[in-house]
Amino acid sequence: MAHEVKAIDNASLPALRALIEREPIRHCFVASRIEAGGRSFWKPSFPDILGYFDDGHLKSALLLGANVVPINTSQTARREFADVLIRAGRRASSIVGPAEEALDLWDLVKGPWGTAREIRAQQPVLAMTERSVVQPDDQVRYSTLADLDILVPACVEMFTQEVGISPLVGGSANSYRTRISELVSNRRSFIKRIDDTVVFKAEVGCVGGGVAQIQGVWVNPAFRAQGIAAPAMSTVVQRVIEDIAPTASLYVNDFNTPALALYKSVGFHQVDTFATVLF
Repeated sequence: MAHEVKAIDNASLPALRALIEREPIRHCFVASRIEAGGRSFWKPSFPDILGYFDDGHLKSALLLGANVVPINTSQTARREFADVLIRAGRRASSIVGPAEEALDLWDLVKGPWGTAREIRAQQPVLAMTERSVVQPDDQVRYSTLADLDILVPACVEMFTQEVGISPLVGGSANSYRTRISELVSNRRSFIKRIDDTVVFKAEVGCVGGGVAQIQGVWVNPAFRAQGIAAPAMSTVVQRVIEDIAPTASLYVNDFNTPALALYKSVGFHQVDTFATVLF
């Protein structure tokens, strides 16, 4: 049967949506990209999403950008996508997605792409659809632009600790602040503050397919081990499922034992496993 790799267009968009709808939590990030494009006044097209077609039927896809994200990929599709990635050269800062797919794709491109900065091979994907039994913290609220001057440094600190590199490198301070400002303006950012100190913060990084993916969960080190995190996350989950999407999701490194215990206590359960290759 004939097969080809080509960009997703209007004709293949329904088939891509059908792939994503099979695993809405797994593909939340890609769904958010498609839904954002679909809100354009122009007909959506997605040159940054490649499709693998077998006899004219879409079987797999690959999101290209700062993150390379496999979508329902078979071994054959990953080999075809790897050829494209190798020819283009590495431009991404990560490969992220279902563990088996992401790690196999990395194996296929790692020679030409060079050394990864870090490989996080096991990242439990967690989800919940109901309010937590943990009593929420009524001091956790949506962030406002008035919080921005203290919120951005907290986001920088959390990002640097989590990813291992500052989001401000390469003169990106303005663009990073703009990104945080957009999350705040779109009611995708949560904060607990005492005077001019951020005690807790979290964001919803993407929303798609009825799923909101929470990220950037952080408790100020000066306030840790005081029972703040669980009530704060309880509030975030409540706001997410009532205001944003019916399913709240996140993923976490398997070595982060305290975070896994926290999320379990709030009511999250594991539904998938991701892997991330960082460059």
